[in-house]
Amino acid sequence: MHPDPASPFPASAFRRLDENPDAEFYRQPRFVTHLDEPALAAVTQLYREYFKPGSTLLDLMSSWVSHLPAEVAYARVVGLGMNEQELRANPRLQAYVVQDLNQNPVLPFAAAEFDGAAICVSIDYLTQPVAVLRELARVLRPGAPLVITFSNRCFPSKAIAAWRALDDRGHLALVDQLLRAAGGWEPSELLDRSPDPRRSDPLFAVVARAQARGEQAL
Repeated sequence: MHPDPASPFPASAFRRLDENPDAEFYRQPRFVTHLDEPALAAVTQLYREYFKPGSTLLDLMSSWVSHLPAEVAYARVVGLGMNEQELRANPRLQAYVVQDLNQNPVLPFAAAEFDGAAICVSIDYLTQPVAVLRELARVLRPGAPLVITFSNRCFPSKAIAAWRALDDRGHLALVDQLLRAAGGWEPSELLDRSPDPRRSDPLFAVVARAQARGEQAL
């Protein structure tokens, strides 16, 4: 982990039980989904609401499925993830990048390249989330949405300490604080889109929009 000197959070917040290289953990592909069907449908509905047809999207921390609505056509979907086999199998991706964001949080994309971005059930694994979110603000066009979704499930050994210490409401607040620390974002929407907590996985989301470049400099 490379501490971000611009982050207001202590380095201990981003420590993990398993600090071995992430490349080892993600070496083997996992062709599974990490939420049940109702929760995944809630993710897809969020994408239907926030990502316009014909837009160019970035699926960050992507895998073999992007959960985008099947009936919506996008101009281009780019994935960035850890396992090439998973990314190659994803039918929604026109291009992909294999990159460990915990080793290198700099995104290999141009400024204002995308109309929207998604992080699905993965924000809890970032050891440099402020740096990554700052980069996302750079590569999104002004007003473009970032949809961050998560549940109460994770790989505990790879989740950061701050995430493991908080409950669902705390997770919403933490993601909002990370976006504020990164800068370049309009105020976030904190959403509970849980289909039915008694019968399915809960689903929470934080949605933020990239600020105009002039606003980011203020």
